[in-house]
Amino acid sequence: AGGGPQPHYEALLDQRPDLDFIEVHSENFFADGGATLAVLDAGRAAYPVSLHGVGLGLGSATGLDDWHLQRLVRLADRVQPRWVSDHACFARVGSGLHAADLLPIPFTDESLDLLVQHVDRVQQALGRPMLVENISAYVGWSGDTLAEPEFFNALTQRSGCGLLLDVNNLFVNARNAGL
Repeated sequence: AGGGPQPHYEALLDQRPDLDFIEVHSENFFADGGATLAVLDAGRAAYPVSLHGVGLGLGSATGLDDWHLQRLVRLADRVQPRWVSDHACFARVGSGLHAADLLPIPFTDESLDLLVQHVDRVQQALGRPMLVENISAYVGWSGDTLAEPEFFNALTQRSGCGLLLDVNNLFVNARNAGL
C-alpha cells in the first residue's frame, strides 16, 4: 500500500507509517528548489517514490509539451522513483491551450498509434518504462473502434509500458457504457 503525502508532509515524515511507497504529483515538484523539493527529498529518504503526473496529455494530437517533459525527466533523475506514471488522455488543444482536465481519447487505431508514439518518446527521455493510467470517461466517442481492454492491451504490447489500472475509473466507464 502507498499513500499520497499532501498536505500532511510533516506528519508523514514524523510518524513514518508503514507504507510501501509514497505517490506525489510530478507537477507539484517542477519548480527549482524550495520547501516542496526539500520535503520530497526527505520523503524519498524514508520511502520509495512514485511520480504520478496529470499534465503530460499523452493522447494530445498537438504533441507533447517539451518543457513539461524536460521537467519530468529532471525530476525523475533527481528522485529515482520506483514508478513514473501519467494518464491516457488529452489535455492540450489548438495552439497549446491546456484544458486543465484529463479528457478522454477515442479508442481507435489512430489514437492508439499517437499514444504509442508519445509513450515511446517519454520512455526514451526517461530511460525507463512508464505506467499509463486509464481515466474516467463520462461520455464516449461515437467513432470508437476498439474496446477499452483491447486498446490498453495493445498499448502495453506495442510500447512496453505498464498499466496503472484505476479500478474506480474502470467501474465508472463500465457504468457509463451501460455494462
